[in-house]
Amino acid sequence: MPSSTSKPTGLPLSIRRYPIGVEFLHRSNGPPQGHARVWAPECRLVELVTKDDSGAAIDSPLDSEGNGYFSGFIQNVLPGTKYRFRLDKGDAFPDPASRFQPEGPHGPSVMIDPTTFVWHDDGWQGIHLADQVLYELHVGTFTGEGTFAAAIDRLGDLSDVGVTTIEVMPVGEFPGRFGWGYDGVNLFAPSHLYGTPDDFRAFVDAAHQTGLGVILDVVYNHLGPDGNYLPRFSSRYLSGKRTEWGDALNFDGEDSAPVREFFTTNARYWIEEFHLDGLRLDATQQIFDQSSPHIIADVAAAVRAAAGDKATIVVGENEPQDVMLLRPREEGGCALDGLWNDDFHHSAWVAATGRAEAYYCGYHGSPQEFISAAKYGFLFQGEWYAWQHDRRGTPALDVSPERLIVFTQNHDQVANTARGHRVHRETSPARCRALAALLLLPPQTPMLFQGQEFAASSPFLYFADHKPELARLVRQGRAEFVSQFASIGSEPAEARVPDPSDIETFRRCKLDWSERSSHREAVALHRDLIRLRREDATLSRRTAGQLDGAVLADHAFALRFFGVGGDDRLLIVNLGPRLRPETIPEPLLAPPANRCWTMCFSTESPEYGGWGTPHVETERHGWWIPAESAVLLRPA
Repeated sequence: MPSSTSKPTGLPLSIRRYPIGVEFLHRSNGPPQGHARVWAPECRLVELVTKDDSGAAIDSPLDSEGNGYFSGFIQNVLPGTKYRFRLDKGDAFPDPASRFQPEGPHGPSVMIDPTTFVWHDDGWQGIHLADQVLYELHVGTFTGEGTFAAAIDRLGDLSDVGVTTIEVMPVGEFPGRFGWGYDGVNLFAPSHLYGTPDDFRAFVDAAHQTGLGVILDVVYNHLGPDGNYLPRFSSRYLSGKRTEWGDALNFDGEDSAPVREFFTTNARYWIEEFHLDGLRLDATQQIFDQSSPHIIADVAAAVRAAAGDKATIVVGENEPQDVMLLRPREEGGCALDGLWNDDFHHSAWVAATGRAEAYYCGYHGSPQEFISAAKYGFLFQGEWYAWQHDRRGTPALDVSPERLIVFTQNHDQVANTARGHRVHRETSPARCRALAALLLLPPQTPMLFQGQEFAASSPFLYFADHKPELARLVRQGRAEFVSQFASIGSEPAEARVPDPSDIETFRRCKLDWSERSSHREAVALHRDLIRLRREDATLSRRTAGQLDGAVLADHAFALRFFGVGGDDRLLIVNLGPRLRPETIPEPLLAPPANRCWTMCFSTESPEYGGWGTPHVETERHGWWIPAESAVLLRPA
């Protein structure tokens, strides 16, 4: 069990906002005064180092609290002052809780006063996961400029298509000129590559004024290999275990309480100082904790406490699909609001491409898989999964559909095609449109990946700017990873993936927003599907037991959405060639009593780039189900 955390006591520690980092304490009779606190239990002396006007170092010793923490006031500092912590008269390092690293993770920290930012979102009440349409974006490639400020200019485009909440890929400071952000090392400092902390605040503020929520992807399973100075302050930050990407964090071993405090404080910080609406927790299966409550449960609780009366969401990525992450704390769970559902993506990928390779090999892209996904969420809920030689998933039949987040693209899965191709590059336009309907109309919470709404031509590749030797290892590791796919692994290693450390790999991934106009059919498709999802009286209900489905042919199926008073909807999806059956003996296809079906939406509409749609059901000629289409019917 982790030992108890020593809480700040007395004046002024009792009025600090957070237990770590440098803060400005505001007084009624004078300017704000800086105060520092840092955990360095293996050190005898900690000094905060600044520089005077001549550039000479000023070392200000902090007081030992006798519990591993050092703290004290700092004289003659203002917001914008650069500083480091010197340990035992040796080297000086950035603050583990630095709010800004303008010269990157190896440079000095900068003191920030977050209270100077003027917010305009007083009326914002937060978000609930139900009714959301998520949109994952990477700040560095979302616009040509790759900054928070430039991203603000595109918020109206997201709102226009129907997006309600933005999920921002990790922004914590990381080394190099570009990267995905999952190797962050300064978890409190928004990357200087994207702008200042106030620029990030301005992005969130503008999003709220546009009616968009913002959640942040955070990495609490490991820290990056370059620029991570936490072990210099204490070896106890790390557990000695290994994750897939590096050393695991110490959430349950000796002296783990301050480590837990570091991460729950980070969760609070994003909600309080940046007004974020929640977090997405990366790869939770690699967050190792045998104590109770689990650190994930404490992080979720910290988010909700920090938000006060505002609604927040905390969602997780979990490859084993363990629904205990969703269960209440009193049942031993972590009380997350939602989980990513990889099963839906994998079935959609196989249906789109026919390539059931590597971890896709357990999926067929069959009609029954899509029916089961719409009704039950996860496809694997404890069945044997041959690829992993183990059972996959846990029972989740009682999980409400909005708690499972579905997608046909995300940063990982697009990049895992090796060439970074999006789904529309790997299948026919018509089939891609049908899959869009299958993503956006059923009751699970859908997520789009940046540019998906306008069929962006830019790839999304794996990119990371590291020092030469580390870059070589990353390049080698990436080539080995994609070699699991038989169609890729047969190529020479150097041809499998573009060089992650090449800046051109990064630049190729930037969205071309002019395509939003030239690809207007794709925009119209996504806008209209999301509008149907939100405004249609039956589709918007999304209640338990509202939906059933039936297989119609090898590549075709129907989903029946039951409405009030017989106001049902019938979604017919055909991912194969045209079907012309005279009769289909399936009761779910029967219209409500004394009614007949009429079409209210088709992915084959010319407005979306399709060929047009005939009458799907006729009394004299039976059914006419267009090839590679999704058609929505309502009773007339």
